[in-house]
Amino acid sequence: MSTIKQLHINGEKRTVAADSERSLLHVLREDLGMTGSKYGCGEGQCGACTVLINGQQTRSCITAVGDVAGKQITTIEGLEHNGHLHPLQEAFLETGAMQCGYCTAGMIMSGVALLNKNNNPTQQDIVTSMQGNVCRCGTYTRIMAAVQQAGKQMQKGVK
Repeated sequence: MSTIKQLHINGEKRTVAADSERSLLHVLREDLGMTGSKYGCGEGQCGACTVLINGQQTRSCITAVGDVAGKQITTIEGLEHNGHLHPLQEAFLETGAMQCGYCTAGMIMSGVALLNKNNNPTQQDIVTSMQGNVCRCGTYTRIMAAVQQAGKQMQKGVK
């Protein structure tokens, strides 16, 4: 049974007709054409589907769309502002932190959630915050370097 949901995605109000129990990931990808978040495991264990809900990293594959109506949803597509990538997106490019790219959106969204709370994270802070994100290519060292580089940019006021 479809119900009308008002979602606040990347600063815009979007209306969708979807069953309340349907996953946010499927609504984003299939109904709204926002394909940045990826389907990985479907169990919230790999982090490929990570989005921010009210600033908190959230696995969209196990989040019912009915649970996020009226909340602020940020996807990878919403990080760019006025033609400028988020500092973490830039840092991923500069450090070569992505290889196949499948985990990239989820890694970036988890990193952004951390940097929004702490723009000077230690390596342990990064490991702890991004523990549920899996990179099949194993670029963890470069991912940590990208998060720290972006944090330094954010400390300078670059957004």
